[in-house]
Amino acid sequence: MPSLPRIRTRRVAPPQHAVDVAQRPRLAELHADGLTWIHLERPTQEEAQQLAGRFGWHPLDIEDVMSRRERPKVDVYTEEEASGYLFAVLHFPVYNTSVGRLDAGELDVFVGPDYLVTLPTVDLKPVTRLFHRCYESEDLRHNLFSRGSGRLLYEVLDDLYDYCFPILDKIGGKLRQIDEEIDEVTPRAKERVRDIHKVKQEIISYRKIVRPQRPTLRQLERQVERFLPEELELYFDDIVDANERIWDYLDNYKEVVEALEDTNESLISHAQNDILYVLTIFTVVMLPLTFITGFFGMNVRFPGFDSVAGFIGTVVAMVLIVVAMLGFFRYKRWL
Repeated sequence: MPSLPRIRTRRVAPPQHAVDVAQRPRLAELHADGLTWIHLERPTQEEAQQLAGRFGWHPLDIEDVMSRRERPKVDVYTEEEASGYLFAVLHFPVYNTSVGRLDAGELDVFVGPDYLVTLPTVDLKPVTRLFHRCYESEDLRHNLFSRGSGRLLYEVLDDLYDYCFPILDKIGGKLRQIDEEIDEVTPRAKERVRDIHKVKQEIISYRKIVRPQRPTLRQLERQVERFLPEELELYFDDIVDANERIWDYLDNYKEVVEALEDTNESLISHAQNDILYVLTIFTVVMLPLTFITGFFGMNVRFPGFDSVAGFIGTVVAMVLIVVAMLGFFRYKRWL
Protein backbone atom coordinates (compact mmCIF):
# COMPACT_ATOMS: atom_id res chain seq x y z
CA MET A 1 0.00 0.00 0.00
CA PRO A 2 1.51 3.41 -0.94
CA SER A 3 2.34 5.78 1.88
CA LEU A 4 -0.15 8.62 2.24
CA PRO A 5 0.78 12.23 3.00
CA ARG A 6 0.28 13.24 6.59
CA ILE A 7 -1.87 16.23 7.43
CA ARG A 8 0.38 18.83 9.06
CA THR A 9 -1.18 20.12 12.22
CA ARG A 10 0.26 21.66 15.30
CA ARG A 11 0.72 19.06 18.02
CA VAL A 12 -0.38 20.01 21.51
CA ALA A 13 2.01 19.00 24.28
CA PRO A 14 0.61 16.08 26.29
CA PRO A 15 -0.22 16.63 29.96
CA GLN A 16 2.34 15.49 32.51
CA HIS A 17 0.08 13.55 34.86
CA ALA A 18 -0.43 9.80 34.47
CA VAL A 19 -4.19 9.53 34.09
CA ASP A 20 -6.41 12.50 33.20
CA VAL A 21 -9.65 11.56 34.92
CA ALA A 22 -10.90 14.90 36.19
CA GLN A 23 -11.04 16.76 32.91
CA ARG A 24 -11.86 13.86 30.57
CA PRO A 25 -13.38 10.93 32.48
CA ARG A 26 -13.66 8.69 29.41
CA LEU A 27 -10.16 9.34 28.09
CA ALA A 28 -7.48 7.44 29.99
CA GLU A 29 -3.81 8.28 29.45
CA LEU A 30 -0.56 6.78 30.67
CA HIS A 31 2.85 8.46 30.34
CA ALA A 32 6.28 6.97 30.97
CA ASP A 33 9.73 7.13 29.39
CA GLY A 34 8.60 9.63 26.77
CA LEU A 35 5.75 7.41 25.55
CA THR A 36 1.99 8.01 25.83
CA TRP A 37 -0.72 5.37 25.77
CA ILE A 38 -4.30 6.54 25.30
CA HIS A 39 -7.14 4.06 25.65
CA LEU A 40 -10.70 5.08 24.78
CA GLU A 41 -13.63 2.75 24.20
CA ARG A 42 -16.30 3.70 21.62
CA PRO A 43 -15.01 7.22 20.93
CA THR A 44 -17.52 9.85 19.89
CA GLN A 45 -17.03 12.05 16.84
CA GLU A 46 -15.96 14.96 19.06
CA GLU A 47 -13.43 12.84 20.96
CA ALA A 48 -12.00 11.38 17.75
CA GLN A 49 -11.63 14.84 16.22
CA GLN A 50 -9.94 16.07 19.40
CA LEU A 51 -7.37 13.28 19.21
CA ALA A 52 -6.88 13.86 15.49
CA GLY A 53 -6.11 17.51 16.13
CA ARG A 54 -3.69 16.58 18.88
CA PHE A 55 -1.69 14.01 16.92
CA GLY A 56 -2.29 15.12 13.34
CA TRP A 57 -4.26 12.17 11.99
CA HIS A 58 -5.71 12.04 8.50
CA PRO A 59 -9.48 12.74 8.23
CA LEU A 60 -9.99 9.43 6.41
CA ASP A 61 -8.74 7.62 9.49
CA ILE A 62 -11.34 9.36 11.61
CA GLU A 63 -14.02 8.19 9.18
CA ASP A 64 -12.73 4.64 9.57
CA VAL A 65 -12.77 4.97 13.36
CA MET A 66 -16.37 6.13 13.38
CA SER A 67 -17.44 3.45 10.91
CA ARG A 68 -18.66 0.29 12.62
CA ARG A 69 -18.21 -1.98 9.57
CA GLU A 70 -14.56 -1.47 8.66
CA ARG A 71 -12.48 -4.36 7.29
CA PRO A 72 -9.03 -5.12 8.76
CA LYS A 73 -6.36 -2.97 7.16
CA VAL A 74 -3.10 -1.08 7.73
CA ASP A 75 -2.36 2.47 6.52
CA VAL A 76 1.05 4.10 6.79
CA TYR A 77 1.57 7.86 6.82
CA THR A 78 4.99 9.48 6.40
CA GLU A 79 6.43 12.97 6.20
CA GLU A 80 9.89 14.44 5.75
CA GLU A 81 10.39 15.93 9.20
CA ALA A 82 8.93 13.14 11.31
CA SER A 83 8.45 9.41 11.32
CA GLY A 84 4.73 9.71 10.67
CA TYR A 85 2.33 7.17 12.13
CA LEU A 86 0.63 3.89 11.44
CA PHE A 87 -3.13 3.26 11.53
CA ALA A 88 -4.48 -0.28 11.77
CA VAL A 89 -7.96 -1.80 12.01
CA LEU A 90 -8.02 -5.26 13.59
CA HIS A 91 -10.83 -7.64 14.52
CA PHE A 92 -11.06 -10.07 17.44
CA PRO A 93 -13.80 -12.51 18.45
CA VAL A 94 -16.24 -11.31 21.11
CA TYR A 95 -19.26 -13.25 22.33
CA ASN A 96 -22.40 -11.23 21.65
CA THR A 97 -24.92 -12.12 24.35
CA SER A 98 -27.77 -10.30 22.61
CA VAL A 99 -27.68 -12.67 19.62
CA GLY A 100 -25.95 -15.60 21.34
CA ARG A 101 -23.00 -15.95 18.94
CA LEU A 102 -19.46 -14.77 18.22
CA ASP A 103 -19.12 -11.34 16.70
CA ALA A 104 -16.17 -9.25 15.50
CA GLY A 105 -14.87 -6.75 18.03
CA GLU A 106 -13.01 -3.97 16.23
CA LEU A 107 -9.83 -2.40 17.56
CA ASP A 108 -8.58 0.79 15.90
CA VAL A 109 -4.90 1.46 16.64
CA PHE A 110 -2.73 4.52 16.02
CA VAL A 111 1.01 4.02 16.47
CA GLY A 112 3.41 6.94 16.45
CA PRO A 113 7.05 7.30 17.45
CA ASP A 114 6.06 8.46 20.95
CA TYR A 115 2.45 7.34 21.40
CA LEU A 116 -0.01 4.47 21.11
CA VAL A 117 -3.76 5.05 20.89
CA THR A 118 -6.20 2.13 21.19
CA LEU A 119 -9.83 2.79 20.27
CA PRO A 120 -11.94 -0.39 20.61
CA THR A 121 -15.57 -0.33 19.49
CA VAL A 122 -16.51 -2.90 22.16
CA ASP A 123 -15.14 -3.88 25.54
CA LEU A 124 -11.98 -5.82 24.73
CA LYS A 125 -11.08 -7.04 28.21
CA PRO A 126 -7.41 -7.96 27.52
CA VAL A 127 -6.62 -4.40 26.42
CA THR A 128 -8.46 -2.84 29.36
CA ARG A 129 -6.77 -5.18 31.84
CA LEU A 130 -3.30 -4.48 30.45
CA PHE A 131 -3.97 -0.75 30.66
CA HIS A 132 -5.02 -1.02 34.31
CA ARG A 133 -2.01 -3.21 35.09
CA CYS A 134 0.28 -0.58 33.61
CA TYR A 135 -1.53 2.11 35.58
CA GLU A 136 -1.17 0.24 38.87
CA SER A 137 2.42 -1.01 38.38
CA GLU A 138 5.11 1.55 37.74
CA ASP A 139 7.68 -1.19 37.07
CA LEU A 140 5.50 -2.81 34.40
CA ARG A 141 4.81 0.59 32.86
CA HIS A 142 8.52 1.35 32.69
CA ASN A 143 9.32 -2.12 31.30
CA LEU A 144 6.80 -1.78 28.44
CA PHE A 145 7.00 1.92 27.67
CA SER A 146 10.81 2.13 27.65
CA ARG A 147 10.99 -0.14 24.58
CA GLY A 148 8.89 2.04 22.31
CA SER A 149 5.38 2.18 20.94
CA GLY A 150 5.92 -0.86 18.70
CA ARG A 151 6.73 -3.11 21.67
CA LEU A 152 3.72 -1.79 23.56
CA LEU A 153 1.52 -2.59 20.56
CA TYR A 154 2.95 -6.12 20.55
CA GLU A 155 1.98 -6.58 24.21
CA VAL A 156 -1.56 -5.42 23.46
CA LEU A 157 -1.94 -7.80 20.50
CA ASP A 158 -0.26 -10.66 22.38
CA ASP A 159 -2.82 -10.40 25.21
CA LEU A 160 -5.65 -10.24 22.68
CA TYR A 161 -4.50 -13.40 20.91
CA ASP A 162 -3.98 -15.17 24.23
CA TYR A 163 -7.64 -14.34 24.85
CA CYS A 164 -8.61 -15.98 21.53
CA PHE A 165 -7.34 -19.46 22.40
CA PRO A 166 -9.76 -20.14 25.30
CA ILE A 167 -12.61 -19.50 22.86
CA LEU A 168 -11.09 -22.15 20.58
CA ASP A 169 -10.79 -24.53 23.54
CA LYS A 170 -14.47 -23.98 24.32
CA ILE A 171 -15.44 -24.83 20.74
CA GLY A 172 -13.18 -27.89 20.86
CA GLY A 173 -14.83 -28.99 24.11
CA LYS A 174 -18.27 -28.77 22.52
CA LEU A 175 -17.08 -30.86 19.57
CA ARG A 176 -15.65 -33.52 21.90
CA GLN A 177 -18.89 -33.63 23.86
CA ILE A 178 -20.92 -34.11 20.68
CA ASP A 179 -18.47 -36.77 19.50
CA GLU A 180 -18.87 -38.69 22.78
CA GLU A 181 -22.65 -38.47 22.65
CA ILE A 182 -22.81 -39.49 19.02
CA ASP A 183 -21.14 -42.83 19.85
CA GLU A 184 -24.03 -43.69 22.14
CA VAL A 185 -27.24 -45.02 20.61
CA THR A 186 -29.69 -42.48 22.00
CA PRO A 187 -32.93 -40.92 20.75
CA ARG A 188 -31.21 -37.49 20.85
CA ALA A 189 -30.05 -37.59 17.24
CA LYS A 190 -32.59 -34.99 16.10
CA GLU A 191 -31.87 -32.76 19.11
CA ARG A 192 -28.15 -33.05 18.37
CA VAL A 193 -28.75 -31.39 15.00
CA ARG A 194 -29.35 -28.11 16.84
CA ASP A 195 -26.17 -28.52 18.94
CA ILE A 196 -24.08 -29.21 15.84
CA HIS A 197 -25.64 -26.22 14.07
CA LYS A 198 -24.70 -23.88 16.94
CA VAL A 199 -21.08 -25.05 17.00
CA LYS A 200 -20.90 -24.81 13.21
CA GLN A 201 -22.15 -21.22 13.34
CA GLU A 202 -19.47 -20.34 15.92
CA ILE A 203 -16.76 -21.82 13.70
CA ILE A 204 -18.08 -19.97 10.64
CA SER A 205 -18.25 -16.68 12.56
CA TYR A 206 -14.72 -17.17 13.91
CA ARG A 207 -13.40 -17.93 10.41
CA LYS A 208 -15.03 -14.75 9.07
CA ILE A 209 -13.14 -12.77 11.71
CA VAL A 210 -9.73 -14.42 11.25
CA ARG A 211 -9.56 -14.90 7.48
CA PRO A 212 -9.43 -11.25 6.28
CA GLN A 213 -6.96 -10.41 9.06
CA ARG A 214 -4.25 -12.83 7.90
CA PRO A 215 -2.77 -10.57 5.16
CA THR A 216 -3.32 -7.52 7.40
CA LEU A 217 -1.09 -8.93 10.15
CA ARG A 218 1.66 -9.72 7.65
CA GLN A 219 1.52 -6.14 6.41
CA LEU A 220 1.50 -4.86 9.99
CA GLU A 221 4.58 -6.97 10.73
CA ARG A 222 6.47 -5.25 7.91
CA GLN A 223 5.30 -1.70 8.62
CA VAL A 224 5.62 -1.67 12.41
CA GLU A 225 9.37 -2.32 12.28
CA ARG A 226 10.01 1.42 12.09
CA PHE A 227 8.66 1.71 15.66
CA LEU A 228 10.66 -1.26 17.01
CA PRO A 229 14.29 -1.56 18.08
CA GLU A 230 16.32 -4.02 16.03
CA GLU A 231 16.35 -6.71 18.70
CA LEU A 232 12.53 -6.69 18.84
CA GLU A 233 11.77 -6.95 15.12
CA LEU A 234 11.01 -10.67 15.39
CA TYR A 235 8.35 -10.18 18.06
CA PHE A 236 5.55 -9.67 15.58
CA ASP A 237 6.36 -13.04 14.00
CA ASP A 238 4.82 -14.49 17.15
CA ILE A 239 1.57 -12.59 16.47
CA VAL A 240 1.43 -13.83 12.89
CA ASP A 241 2.16 -17.39 14.06
CA ALA A 242 -0.63 -17.17 16.66
CA ASN A 243 -3.07 -16.03 13.99
CA GLU A 244 -1.99 -18.91 11.71
CA ARG A 245 -2.40 -21.42 14.57
CA ILE A 246 -5.91 -20.15 15.17
CA TRP A 247 -6.68 -20.53 11.46
CA ASP A 248 -5.32 -24.10 11.50
CA TYR A 249 -7.48 -24.92 14.52
CA LEU A 250 -10.54 -23.51 12.77
CA ASP A 251 -9.79 -25.51 9.63
CA ASN A 252 -9.55 -28.65 11.74
CA TYR A 253 -12.74 -27.84 13.64
CA LYS A 254 -14.53 -27.18 10.36
CA GLU A 255 -13.65 -30.67 9.13
CA VAL A 256 -14.63 -32.23 12.47
CA VAL A 257 -18.02 -30.53 12.68
CA GLU A 258 -18.81 -31.46 9.07
CA ALA A 259 -17.89 -35.08 9.81
CA LEU A 260 -20.05 -35.05 12.96
CA GLU A 261 -22.91 -33.53 10.99
CA ASP A 262 -22.65 -36.27 8.33
CA THR A 263 -22.45 -38.97 11.01
CA ASN A 264 -25.46 -37.63 12.85
CA GLU A 265 -27.47 -37.42 9.64
CA SER A 266 -26.48 -41.02 8.90
CA LEU A 267 -27.71 -42.08 12.35
CA ILE A 268 -31.01 -40.31 11.76
CA SER A 269 -31.28 -41.94 8.34
CA HIS A 270 -30.53 -45.39 9.78
CA ALA A 271 -33.12 -44.90 12.51
CA GLN A 272 -35.71 -43.95 9.92
CA ASN A 273 -34.71 -46.93 7.77
CA ASP A 274 -35.17 -49.25 10.76
CA ILE A 275 -38.67 -47.88 11.28
CA LEU A 276 -39.49 -48.30 7.60
CA TYR A 277 -37.97 -51.80 7.71
CA VAL A 278 -40.27 -52.90 10.55
CA LEU A 279 -43.29 -51.29 8.93
CA THR A 280 -42.49 -52.97 5.60
CA ILE A 281 -42.22 -56.41 7.23
CA PHE A 282 -45.45 -55.84 9.09
CA THR A 283 -47.22 -54.71 5.88
CA VAL A 284 -45.94 -57.67 3.84
CA VAL A 285 -46.98 -60.15 6.55
CA MET A 286 -50.45 -58.62 6.84
CA LEU A 287 -51.02 -58.55 3.08
CA PRO A 288 -51.91 -62.27 2.60
CA LEU A 289 -53.94 -62.23 5.81
CA THR A 290 -55.92 -59.30 4.49
CA PHE A 291 -56.44 -61.19 1.23
CA ILE A 292 -57.74 -64.30 3.06
CA THR A 293 -60.14 -62.35 5.26
CA GLY A 294 -61.38 -60.44 2.24
CA PHE A 295 -61.80 -63.56 0.17
CA PHE A 296 -63.72 -65.49 2.81
CA GLY A 297 -65.67 -62.43 3.76
CA MET A 298 -67.59 -62.52 0.48
CA ASN A 299 -71.35 -63.09 0.78
CA VAL A 300 -71.23 -66.45 -1.05
CA ARG A 301 -71.33 -69.98 0.21
CA PHE A 302 -68.12 -72.04 0.15
CA PRO A 303 -66.98 -75.28 1.83
CA GLY A 304 -67.08 -74.90 5.61
CA PHE A 305 -69.32 -71.82 5.42
CA ASP A 306 -71.18 -71.14 8.67
CA SER A 307 -69.24 -73.84 10.58
CA VAL A 308 -66.67 -73.98 13.40
CA ALA A 309 -64.40 -76.23 11.34
CA GLY A 310 -64.26 -73.66 8.55
CA PHE A 311 -63.29 -70.91 10.99
CA ILE A 312 -60.57 -73.03 12.61
CA GLY A 313 -59.22 -74.05 9.23
CA THR A 314 -59.04 -70.42 8.11
CA VAL A 315 -57.20 -69.37 11.27
CA VAL A 316 -54.74 -72.26 10.97
CA ALA A 317 -54.09 -71.37 7.33
CA MET A 318 -53.38 -67.76 8.30
CA VAL A 319 -50.97 -68.82 11.04
CA LEU A 320 -49.14 -71.19 8.70
CA ILE A 321 -48.80 -68.45 6.08
CA VAL A 322 -47.32 -66.04 8.65
CA VAL A 323 -44.85 -68.66 9.91
CA ALA A 324 -43.88 -69.61 6.36
CA MET A 325 -43.29 -65.99 5.38
CA LEU A 326 -41.21 -65.27 8.48
CA GLY A 327 -39.19 -68.42 7.82
CA PHE A 328 -38.60 -67.34 4.24
CA PHE A 329 -37.48 -63.86 5.38
CA ARG A 330 -35.13 -65.48 7.85
CA TYR A 331 -33.71 -67.76 5.20
CA LYS A 332 -33.05 -64.76 2.95
CA ARG A 333 -31.51 -62.93 5.95
CA TRP A 334 -34.03 -60.13 5.70
CA LEU A 335 -34.70 -60.57 9.40
